This record gives sequence, C-alpha cells and structure tokens, in this order.
Amino acid sequence: MSLMLKLLSTTLLLSSFLYASNASENIEYFLEDKFSENPRLKSVDVKVEDVTPLKQLPKWNAYIVNVKAVLKNKPKQVIRQKMIWFSNGKMITKDLTDISTGESLVDKVKPTVKARHYAKENLIYGNANAKHKIVIFSDPLCPFCRGFVPGAIKDMKKEPQKFAVYYYHFPLERIHPASVTLVKAAIAAEHQGVKDVVLKLYNVSINPREKNVKKILEAFNKAEGTNITPEDIQNPSVIKQFNHDRLVATDLMVGGTPTVYLDGSVDNTKKKYLKVK
Repeated sequence: MSLMLKLLSTTLLLSSFLYASNASENIEYFLEDKFSENPRLKSVDVKVEDVTPLKQLPKWNAYIVNVKAVLKNKPKQVIRQKMIWFSNGKMITKDLTDISTGESLVDKVKPTVKARHYAKENLIYGNANAKHKIVIFSDPLCPFCRGFVPGAIKDMKKEPQKFAVYYYHFPLERIHPASVTLVKAAIAAEHQGVKDVVLKLYNVSINPREKNVKKILEAFNKAEGTNITPEDIQNPSVIKQFNHDRLVATDLMVGGTPTVYLDGSVDNTKKKYLKVK
C-alpha cells in the first residue's frame, strides 16, 4: 500500500472517530473545509447552534449552523449567515424532500427561542413568568396575519398567568411597503404609552402598496386614536426597536408571517396554544 493510501485510510478512520465523539464538531470541520475552497474568502468560521433529530429519518439530524466569513477583497466586511444542513454521519446535504408530501424538511426546522429573545419590550400581554411563552412574528397587512393574530392574542390575553405573549414586528416590505411605516408608528405609539396598539394595528385600513408616509400615518392615527407624526417614527428609540425585531427574526430564521413559537419551538399549526393546560 502506498504512503498516500495509508494517509487516506488514516484520515477516514480519524473522520469516523471524530463523528462518533462529537458530531457537531465534525460538521463544523467539514463545512469550514468546503467553504474555504471558495477563492473569494479570506477566512470562514462555522459553529453549530442547534441540533434537531428528524422524526421522518432515524439517525438523521438537522444542524443549524452560523457561518461567519471574511472576503479577500473586503477584509473589513464580515458576512454572517445562518444555514440548515442535514447529516446522518456519513452523508451531508443542504435539503431533504419528503416524496409523500413534496415538502422540504428545511421548512420543518427552525432554531429554538433562547432566553435572550424574550425581550421585555416585546411582552405585550401576560406575566413574564406565565406558564407558557408565546412568540409571534407578524406583518399587520398580511391577510393571513389578519385572519389569525388578533383572535389568538385576544384569547391569550384573557389568561395572563397562563400566557406571556411576545410580539415581534416583521413587515414584509417587498409586498407590503406600507407595513414598514405602520410598524414604526406602532412602536412610537407604544413608547408614548398607548395601550393595545398591536390589536388596533390590524384595523388600519390602507393599501398595502401605499408609500406616502402621511397617508399611512393618517390611517394609523384614525384606527389607533393617536397623533403619531413623521418625526415620531424617526426617533432613535423607534429605529432601535425596529432593528431589534428584525435581528431577532433573522436569528430565528423567520421567513414568513405569521410565525408562531410555543415554549421555544416553532408551531407550524399555530393552534397548539388552544390545547395547552
């Protein structure tokens, strides 16, 4: 056997040992090695954040990884991205599709909500120490949100010791440009001490494609009984909260609305809160 074959065999055995001893480290090593092949990258760092066993495939796990990379031509610019990979220890793939339903398993995997995500500024109803924590990401002009969010919040609002409701603004700017101004107005109103801002937000009557700030604020103030001005929505505290909600959505890989979490895990049915004790 040649020296190269001996070295290759040793590498394969070492790889198997690494996987058996620490699967996450092996995934990190593999992805860093592959991403480093990109000639445009100066450096790359991969860290596994969450590991979720797949119910559909025994011995397969979904790995949520954070990737941090630096470009050679822009060394001061750091690129950060969260990704999902699937592996059984011998194979790794970016996607898996259930042939019986045609659904991508990527859509079934989400990061879990961490303690840092339960910001007191986003607690709109209930006691922070309530038995169950609900996290909602929503766009006030999303028709699906309008059909679900107000009713769900009203239900949970009735039981403050049972539900702590955390609400995060997630305007879908590309399809509902008006929602960005509405969300900023809602944050400004909340900072002014206005009550039940989120619930009233779903009563605003405005064309989702509207971009005229004055028209949008006029519709918002009519629904909320407020007097929010263009200057109010540019307040640094409003922008800070707006950006915070976006960062949390990015951290949890939220891609659509409404997205609902119950006690840390995403609830794709959005109805599990009705069954908890």
